[in-house]
Amino acid sequence: MDIYATELMGAKTYDVAGNYVGRVREFFIEPAEAPNRVSHYLLSRGHFQPLVAKHDQIASVAAGKMELSVSERALELYRPNESWLAVQKDLLDQQIIDTRGRKVVRVNDVDLTPFRTNGNVELRLTQVDVGLPGAVRRLLQGVVPYAVVRKLQSKLPQSAIRWEFVNLIEPDPMRRVKLRITHEKLEDLHPADLAEIMEDLSAAERQGIIASLDEETAAAVLAELDERLTTQIVEKLDPEKAADILEEMAPDAAADLLGDCPRRLPKNFWVRCRGGRPTRSGNCWNSIPRRRGG
Repeated sequence: MDIYATELMGAKTYDVAGNYVGRVREFFIEPAEAPNRVSHYLLSRGHFQPLVAKHDQIASVAAGKMELSVSERALELYRPNESWLAVQKDLLDQQIIDTRGRKVVRVNDVDLTPFRTNGNVELRLTQVDVGLPGAVRRLLQGVVPYAVVRKLQSKLPQSAIRWEFVNLIEPDPMRRVKLRITHEKLEDLHPADLAEIMEDLSAAERQGIIASLDEETAAAVLAELDERLTTQIVEKLDPEKAADILEEMAPDAAADLLGDCPRRLPKNFWVRCRGGRPTRSGNCWNSIPRRRGG
């Protein structure tokens, strides 16, 4: 039977001898190893330094309880790792993009499916709950028994997105690399649909998505966005990336955009132009008729 993140958070954890170890305070996915497998569990122990249990040290998992297949001594001390995706911190209550439904939604809970592997139990993230059942579980977490919550939620309309259709939003470019977050799924969307999605995001989130798209897709999306948003995005892009995107735009659209923000673009953006023709490092826009007497 599947277990929800809300049922795993705070779960009492016991070692192979039945001794109490601590409570689950966070659990992580390591995208570089397995994109949907829970790889590590953070166990808090009051005033003691927290421990971490690995996916191959789990004997059983149930709502509110986890049993290990090893002794407490086999566990390691917890050390933060930026390449791990923290389910509670990075997913719950966060906005994601539903690439199938082409919309921005907020995660209320996460569905985890147990798989028995080499005598241990691995949890794999199968879908995210963006509907009322997940919100009810969060609201009643730790207040109402799990069985009662499950009975209540069974009567509510379900709304979930399978994990393979989820695109995470991470503004920090360094963390995107560490977490192996790409926007390849977004590149399959129609530019108009992606532009509509981006209008519901924050400025930093829009910036992160455009910066990670290929230049052709980014140019098509910018052409569909509101002119004010397009100007804001281009002004904050790396000059090389901005010039590469502009090269993919129609000349008139590029001229309009340059006419909106030439004074605010970094000086080294214009260094790419040499002698009125394309250079090795980029295209020259001197040949484009610009507004404002450009």
